[in-house]
Amino acid sequence: MKTRRSTLKSLAVLTAGLLVPAKGLGGNLFTPRDKFGELLPLRLLGKTGEKVTMLGLGGAHIARCDEKTAEAQIECAIEGGIRFFDNAHMYGNGLAEERYGKFLVPKYRDVSFIMTKTTAKTGKDALTEFEQSLSRMKLDYVDLWQIHSIGSPEDVDSRIEEEVLEVFRKAKESGKARYIGFTGHRDFNAHKQMLKRTNILETCQMPINCFDPNYKSFINNVLPTLVEKEVGVLAMKTLSNGGFFGGTSHFEGGKNPKIVPNVVSVKEAIHFVWSLPVSTLITGANDVPMLQEKIDLAKSFKKMNDNARMELVERVGNANLDGAKVEFYKA
Repeated sequence: MKTRRSTLKSLAVLTAGLLVPAKGLGGNLFTPRDKFGELLPLRLLGKTGEKVTMLGLGGAHIARCDEKTAEAQIECAIEGGIRFFDNAHMYGNGLAEERYGKFLVPKYRDVSFIMTKTTAKTGKDALTEFEQSLSRMKLDYVDLWQIHSIGSPEDVDSRIEEEVLEVFRKAKESGKARYIGFTGHRDFNAHKQMLKRTNILETCQMPINCFDPNYKSFINNVLPTLVEKEVGVLAMKTLSNGGFFGGTSHFEGGKNPKIVPNVVSVKEAIHFVWSLPVSTLITGANDVPMLQEKIDLAKSFKKMNDNARMELVERVGNANLDGAKVEFYKA
């Protein structure tokens, strides 16, 4: 408990370094804008120096909903000040990327930070998927390309041996990927292995939520290293991908004990994440009202202090919930 408290406190102190103060010519603070309107607050993306909105739109749900809802979510995101857009080759067998190519890129490419990912196990397959992703989204380049869903240290070693990392290096060198990174949600040891094996990856996407410090924790075991190496942190599964709502499978609620609303509120859970050194929180929304809820939470965000953060972690820990059910995606 002492170590966990110390880790959370030290990480929270570092959050301030990510915030981007927006100032006018007279030095007064103002809300950043572009030609489509006001942006959500910006944070630095690690050592890249890139400034990204604190909230990003998740691509998986863009494939899961109908086309009209997908378009409406993209429009809602832009209107709400989101400029970070997540995707992956695997989402809906390419449907999510196709929808970005249809609804996002034609109108909003010049203001959007667009990311995609590949689960390919070999360099050859990674390159093939990358070209398909660019074609689907009608892009000449992506802002970020990530090695997706690493599952174990052995998986990391295998992908490196099969030249996946080399293909990523060349993609960045060619300019087809401005930045490169990696993701995973199963085992924090996989992340530790990737960070041990290479220093060329600039971002990391992983689970960050208020239950995580109590169970096979990415926050405790990976986040300090990411901060030390100035790797941009992309927070996902901030409500445990349905696990906070009693679910036991991706994207779904269920009949298990519910952290939300029985133990914490959505606001508390989401604001906890933004109180840590994350560059952006990627939200997967089923519909426009759910996305708007997260936009409103970003606009109302005030950093939680040390005591509030730790009280939240202890509260969910003391609820005696089974970690394997709450965070069912962890190995």
